[in-house]
Amino acid sequence: MTDTARPDGGRAALAGFVTNRLGRATPRPAPVKTASPAGKSAAQNFENLPGYRELKLQRQAADLIGLGNPFFRVHDAKAGATTRIDQKSFTNFSSYDYLGLNGHPRVSNAAREAIEAYGTSASASRVVAGERPGHISLEQALAKHYQSEGCIVMVSGHATNVTTIGALLEAGDVIFHDALSHNSIVTGAQLSGAQRRSFAHNDLDALETLLQSTRHEHRRALIVVEGLYSMDGDAPDLAGLVALKKRYDAWLMVDEAHGLGVTGRTGAGLFEHCGVDPREVDIWMGTLSKTLSTCGGYICGPIALIEYLKHTAGGFVYSVGMSPPLAAAAEAALAVMHAEPERVERLRQNGTLFLATAKKLGLDTGFSLGLAVVPIIVGDSLKAVTLSDRLFRRGINVQPIIHPAVPERASRLRFFLTSEHTPDQIRDTVNAVAEELAAIDKGGSLIEQLLAKRV
Repeated sequence: MTDTARPDGGRAALAGFVTNRLGRATPRPAPVKTASPAGKSAAQNFENLPGYRELKLQRQAADLIGLGNPFFRVHDAKAGATTRIDQKSFTNFSSYDYLGLNGHPRVSNAAREAIEAYGTSASASRVVAGERPGHISLEQALAKHYQSEGCIVMVSGHATNVTTIGALLEAGDVIFHDALSHNSIVTGAQLSGAQRRSFAHNDLDALETLLQSTRHEHRRALIVVEGLYSMDGDAPDLAGLVALKKRYDAWLMVDEAHGLGVTGRTGAGLFEHCGVDPREVDIWMGTLSKTLSTCGGYICGPIALIEYLKHTAGGFVYSVGMSPPLAAAAEAALAVMHAEPERVERLRQNGTLFLATAKKLGLDTGFSLGLAVVPIIVGDSLKAVTLSDRLFRRGINVQPIIHPAVPERASRLRFFLTSEHTPDQIRDTVNAVAEELAAIDKGGSLIEQLLAKRV
């Protein structure tokens, strides 16, 4: 039996885990000597991968204090404002179904018709043998939405950012991105070989300082921001970004993964929200897995950009084409979004209600605009996981966001709102958050409280 498996060793492991997660100066545990399978060196043992031992320690600590694992739960209902887990119904705030289009009859029928006509797979890359009419039709609809010359759709939103940025920039170029940019943006920048420079979140003065001091050192430059930041629920100043990209001769790329269907009066996106001509942005990127209720990503922009990506971007050229039913469903969802703007209005009302109720109760919602994404920032990771677990027991499903996804002291619960949530669901949820937070705080130090359970 290992030390961490014994009660006293488990208590020590929990203490070390908690203090580490609270950012205190505690030495890292010594490496565990793990027996290796026959013929394998220690380096070849998967259990010796960096971070794996910490992962096991976290799981053991959670088990010791009776916290359920909030991740990878099995849902036996469609993603939406409500869900079902282990035969129990939950109010659900862990879905990107912002406009309630997942399962919409028009969207589902489009997918079924595409299956009947083309099956479930494109069967090959579109360059070779995978082109179907639905791909072209979806790309035309998205290009029209952004008033762009062309569009390319890919099978993964993450891969869309990675492969596009990686294909456009190279050594000698530079990429300026917001410090809170999504992993896919950072990974694409690293893949490109270009210099990567981040600026403070939504701070255009900081961006201009970087541009002034370094832009002249590089050939091509790309500025990348998000239309709605998924961790904080805020948005950048698009007009200011357009002015900077013109002044310093740079491309501007906007990741609209969470913005489409959410920002702007009709949900058109950041350009509508900020009153900017969408043609002023060089590259519009987005995903199909949020408002459009399917899976994949897209790039809209000048025809030269689209043609270049279709012939050179590895994530497109060497990947199977998008599944025909997904393409058809995404196009149908976009059409419903355009035809039923009342969905966007309901989403806006729900976000406003959630934000106002939370602020009235003294909850920290950070910089959220109260659109579709509202964080409630609680502090350390253990507190966030504990709060999520308590809410789950009350029939509310919401995920904790913990270090390293966010800074340790900025751990939070992240609420994704939909147009289908009811005012009562929102009020009851926010009240439950305030009640459970107060109960946790009343219990005193989480470290002492949780360790006491094991004495």
